[in-house]
Amino acid sequence: MERRLSAILAADIAGYSALMGADEARTVRDLKGHQAVVLPMVGEFAGRIIDTAGDGILAEFASVINAVKCALAIQTTMAQRNAAIEPPRRMQFRVGINIGDVVYDDVRIYGDGINVAARLEGIAEARGICISSKVYDEISGRIDLHCEDLGEQQLKNIARPVRAYQVRLDGTSPIAVAAPALPEKPSIAVLPFQNMSGDAEQEYFADGITEDLITDLSKVSGLFVIARNSSFVYKGRSAKVQDIGRDLGVRFVLEGSVRKAGNRVRITAQLIDAGNDGHLWAERFDRDLTDIFSTQDEVVEKIVGALAITLTPGEEQRLRRRGTDNLEAYETWLRARELLGGGTRESVVQARAMYHRAIAMDPTFPMPHAGLALAGIMDYLNDWAADPAAALDDAEKCARRALELGPQEPVSHLALGNVLLWRRDHDGALSEFRRALALDRSYAQGYSATGMVLMYAGRPAEALEPIAMAMRLDPHYATIVLHFLAQAHFALGSYETAARYLLDRIARYPSTDASRMLLASCYGHLGRAEDARITWAGLLKVNPDFSLEQRARVLPYKDPADFQRIAEGLAKAGLP
Repeated sequence: MERRLSAILAADIAGYSALMGADEARTVRDLKGHQAVVLPMVGEFAGRIIDTAGDGILAEFASVINAVKCALAIQTTMAQRNAAIEPPRRMQFRVGINIGDVVYDDVRIYGDGINVAARLEGIAEARGICISSKVYDEISGRIDLHCEDLGEQQLKNIARPVRAYQVRLDGTSPIAVAAPALPEKPSIAVLPFQNMSGDAEQEYFADGITEDLITDLSKVSGLFVIARNSSFVYKGRSAKVQDIGRDLGVRFVLEGSVRKAGNRVRITAQLIDAGNDGHLWAERFDRDLTDIFSTQDEVVEKIVGALAITLTPGEEQRLRRRGTDNLEAYETWLRARELLGGGTRESVVQARAMYHRAIAMDPTFPMPHAGLALAGIMDYLNDWAADPAAALDDAEKCARRALELGPQEPVSHLALGNVLLWRRDHDGALSEFRRALALDRSYAQGYSATGMVLMYAGRPAEALEPIAMAMRLDPHYATIVLHFLAQAHFALGSYETAARYLLDRIARYPSTDASRMLLASCYGHLGRAEDARITWAGLLKVNPDFSLEQRARVLPYKDPADFQRIAEGLAKAGLP
């Protein structure tokens, strides 16, 4: 047996038993997802996992500074993850940290140092960190934290009282997640407009109005506009405008409602300053349904005017270009766009039928053609098409037709850029993505696509900036962005960083095989063969038909050696 002085971190989930009682299967699944992200953090801060029984974590650190930093990272990460989860199902860690002598043998470690940490965890607040006076003395002046003195605490089964401190970053809440900094230019988030029609079938129409407003405002170079994906996180949720503005890093929030009845539509909208909850502008529009396009133009004009933004002549023209005057074609396209966003094979098939219907109603409407191109790309990437090459050919044909009909539409350039990327025309793809961004400076998808093509083109260091911009414009970004970010770090040889992003992606999107493949390779390069094998087993469970050769053939790396690095990592772990 040996004795040593260590910093001990103990953590568990507040109210875990109640969560289990409400839904045992989901609780276990959610816990495993969180653990997949949180547990690797211990290693990142040079710690060692001692135990993970049940919902608990027990870890040992040689450095108390690292123990506290790890706790802060865990709580910050959990706050970010919980933001996308309904409040009753959120898991909130409470953490206790102590310094003390521990005794260890070949099997386990034990001692009062561990016991005190566990008891401090028991009195910590949900989302909080409770530390002993020994820890407080060690970190004072070395980590900039606000700590509330809880006085002497008589802890269960601990003979002497222990002086404890609650760590607070802002003096009021246990952990404050840093909000994104406000951009220099006016910034806005358009919240999903409420469907007031009394008909759930009209939900697509209200969502479509919201998306069109986001798209139109994004065409204004003087505005910073949050992406649709993050705005729609707040659909059906009750949240304070000030909180939304802080979470998304914007100064202004637009909210409203849509009521569609027969041939009439009523749109209400109000522009709010998220900093002080002040109303800058509010109006109600009662119009014929045939006036919906001019009404949307008017809403945009009112917002631009309220924010004192001057439009360029080109922006004025593009804002008034709707692509169709056919209301039925427009509504059919809205339904198709909603279906395509479902992302399943069935929803894509349904979307394609809707796009064709919209084109039949108005053959010169560019947006359904762009939609068909995106649907074809999804068929190609997911192996849903009987002839993948033909699917890609058809996608290119549709994208080029969309650009012919409407060269000012960013999504058409995005669609063609994606086709060119998968054809390994990296320069052509990059040119299309940059054209999309020139037309829409707030196009989060355009930035993530730019990062993706730079990574595949062998320029991973350059890829990091556009990916970061995509994440800023879309704080609740799609999980695929984490995979792009991991790919860039992998290509740079930063395997630990890549693994962290991949674990986060897998936790959020368990059915991914691509992220599991890359994670197994990371582990191989890091010499963690057993972790690589476990990850590979998970991959085969998700996709029993997975083929490394197929990925080598399809993934559009400009230099085959970049994919070979993935294969080499797997080989180091004895895979596949």
